Amino acid sequence: MAKSTSRQLEARGKNRSFTYEHRSQLGAGAVLVAVLVLFIIGSPQTFLSSKIYFAFMSTLPFSAIMALALTLVVISGEMDLSFPAIMGFCGFVFTMVFHASQSFIIALLVSLLVGLGAGALNGFLIVGLGLPSLVTTIGTQFFWAGLTQVLSGGLGKTLVPAKGSFLFNLLVGRVGGKFPMQTLWAVIIGVLIWFVLNRHRLGAHIYFVGDNPHSARVMGVNVERVKLIVFTQMGLFSAFAGILASLEVLYFWPTLGQGYLLKTIAAVFLGGTPVEGGIGTVFGTFIGAVVIGMLEAGIIAMGMTGFWTQLIYGLIIVVSIALHSAIRRRE
Repeated sequence: MAKSTSRQLEARGKNRSFTYEHRSQLGAGAVLVAVLVLFIIGSPQTFLSSKIYFAFMSTLPFSAIMALALTLVVISGEMDLSFPAIMGFCGFVFTMVFHASQSFIIALLVSLLVGLGAGALNGFLIVGLGLPSLVTTIGTQFFWAGLTQVLSGGLGKTLVPAKGSFLFNLLVGRVGGKFPMQTLWAVIIGVLIWFVLNRHRLGAHIYFVGDNPHSARVMGVNVERVKLIVFTQMGLFSAFAGILASLEVLYFWPTLGQGYLLKTIAAVFLGGTPVEGGIGTVFGTFIGAVVIGMLEAGIIAMGMTGFWTQLIYGLIIVVSIALHSAIRRRE
């Protein structure tokens, strides 16, 4: 009976609304092409040069990694708003442990474990105590951001001593002197999350929980464990993004993480993952992260002020949600 139920769940996960997912991916791809064409026309000297794309590859992966992880959370029918603060706090932990131990590997492991713990704390509060995820993660967002400011005293710290080490080159080095390693890490994480969602039982369970948690529970899915896992991995990948971002600039800033909330959420929604949960794709989110990541540079390159950036982020979120909702209603 258990095996039969498991097969049913996996079949449901694999046979969910492919039409919607394909259309949402095509929609996100169309937005990417349109944005690129617009920027090339508006600033050909910038967007016909390879330099701008290598620059994008050095900065886009941080929000892309968190957007990919957030996709799992949203598909499960929940929301996490604390990831920028976890990103900043884990960047602080990495920097402090690195200076205290003079060991890159120890600092990396401790920071990732702290990220796991922060994500698991969110999961415990939401699953164990039955608190709403939106309100809970607003609270933990303030908590981790405040703790970072208190412990750091509002002061940054250099990471120049980490430069040149094997792990530094492995995480944020340049392949051939140009290609940033963080882009490769974002792709690897994207493939891993795609595999979980599309080729692993956990992925089917995540979709099923997001679609209807009550039915999932009746069918034998451990809903609480699934939600705990998605929040825990969110903390882990937020920590990893914080480490990469700090190493890229060779400095920890106490404001690390600020500014990532809106564009990360925008990337998820633009990629076709609805806030209601139950549907979503990794590829769509990845395209969404690329589009959102290019906007600010493109807007400035076209001669507009940076003040337009947030306005356009907001428009993209509203329009993408409206379009994807229309597609779902039509189906």
